[in-house]
Amino acid sequence: MHSAVLLIEFGAIILCLGLLGRAAARLRFSPIPLYLLAGLAFGEGGLLPLGASEEFVATGAEIGVILLLLMLGLEYTASDLVSNLKAHYPSGLVDFTLNALPGAVAALLLGWGPVAAVVLAGVTWISSSGVIAKVLGDLGRVGNRETPVILSILVLEDLAMAVYLPIVTALVAGVGLAAGSVTLAIALGAAGLVLFVAVRYGRVISRFVSSDDPEKLLLVVLGLTILVAGLAQQLQVSAAVGAFLVGIALSGEVAEGAHTLLSPLRDLFAAMFFVFFGLHTDPASIPPVLLPALALAAVTALTKIVTGYWAARRAGISVKGRLRAGGALVARGEFSIVIAGLAVTAGIEPSLGPLATAYVLILVVLGPLTARYTQPLAARLTARFGGGPGPLRVTGRLSEAQERTAPEAEAEREDGVRRQTAVPD
Repeated sequence: MHSAVLLIEFGAIILCLGLLGRAAARLRFSPIPLYLLAGLAFGEGGLLPLGASEEFVATGAEIGVILLLLMLGLEYTASDLVSNLKAHYPSGLVDFTLNALPGAVAALLLGWGPVAAVVLAGVTWISSSGVIAKVLGDLGRVGNRETPVILSILVLEDLAMAVYLPIVTALVAGVGLAAGSVTLAIALGAAGLVLFVAVRYGRVISRFVSSDDPEKLLLVVLGLTILVAGLAQQLQVSAAVGAFLVGIALSGEVAEGAHTLLSPLRDLFAAMFFVFFGLHTDPASIPPVLLPALALAAVTALTKIVTGYWAARRAGISVKGRLRAGGALVARGEFSIVIAGLAVTAGIEPSLGPLATAYVLILVVLGPLTARYTQPLAARLTARFGGGPGPLRVTGRLSEAQERTAPEAEAEREDGVRRQTAVPD
């Protein structure tokens, strides 16, 4: 009887998630807020509280976090990470300073203590790679000149997670300074070792994992990832970090094949993760923290826009591109929930989960809007104040496609002038 109830509840959850995902796709919207709302509806104090399937959903949620970080690691190679660190670390430092500090200050002002301050700093710091990538694709901005700047900031945030997550894991576990230092040293050592091995022996690893049979490739990659994640957790390092490092170690055709095979599994278990987070949040606990969440969302939306503007300006992008870069970075999502989930599971602060839920709901809705509507704002600003200096100067009437080709057109004009004014031998 218990198994029948579990199957009924679990089937109802999956069906509900599928319908919500379909509705979000038709609205060209991120499904994350709908998944969180579904979790609130199925949790304690919700409309249809679950019983038998909650433990099963918890296991699925843990697998969802592992797959999220694995797929993230598959997007990058070790050489990409090293080159991004060298070229864009100032933008990463500005991003951390402007967006982590508001979360830390808010936690301290609310009287939650230093551990909650470190957790909330991570929640407000990390943008949602998944939401931002989808928005850029939907808006047709993948080829824009500011897009590499956006991706560089996201890469640096993702890489910083390999250091940040072990710190948070040690803090929420309540270990001492010595044990925490050992945990961090193990995490940094593992990350450094994986990067070294991936750079030097990435082809060997990929050849070992590679298989022409999709079934065998799926089993080997998934089994290796869960095994490494479990070993990492056993060493008091975040399982998510272990999965992220496995993704970095794989490259080439193996990474592409694994990405294709694992994408449906990631979407399924990631959706279960958002539902599970919502299950642990009482809907009645959200209204008391709604005003702090709105204030924090307003402040950190502005600081993300400033971050993108500064980073794009450093790269020589025009004013319109700078504002588009800032607007695209506003969305928070999966990783903010992952970080908050560590604290919620450890029971650090009862109000932290509701605040993080409300905060992510606000910004995952606001993010696509800021990304879309910074374009007319940029047009007004450039029409009134002018564009960037030198050859990158553009007017408010210049389209995105024209702006992408402006540097090339300027170079052609300069080359034509040189040919006309050249003195013959």
